[in-house]
Amino acid sequence: MDIDQVSQTYQKLSKDNLYLLEHIYHQDVVFEDSAHRFEGWPALSAYFESLYTNVIKCDFTILHQQQVENTGFLTWTMELQHPKLNKGETVLVNGVSQLHFSEQKVIYHRDYFDLGEMLYENIPLLGMIIRNIKQRLGQ
Repeated sequence: MDIDQVSQTYQKLSKDNLYLLEHIYHQDVVFEDSAHRFEGWPALSAYFESLYTNVIKCDFTILHQQQVENTGFLTWTMELQHPKLNKGETVLVNGVSQLHFSEQKVIYHRDYFDLGEMLYENIPLLGMIIRNIKQRLGQ
């Protein structure tokens, strides 16, 4: 298992082939992002099934990848389309994933991204307030 296999899997991932993830994640995987922490493949699998059930589209474009020994990094853009975000229009989210491998599988996965960019800025009313605050900080 290497960073290239993870990259390829995520770029073809859809709600119809979530079973592919079982081939890249260790049973004892720890997954973290800005809003979640899951321990173990069963918990992570349930999260992905729930996520992909509720979205219209969730596609990843891998921009860069790098691996040194058992640690890898991916930079990516996620195209997320959810009926409750941005009036159902596509939201682009940029992020980085840090991965650690053990026994030829991903044992640790940490995603770094701006939760506001993905979620808060795309909720009616709240999004307008947050964009206004960001604009004022930039002045």
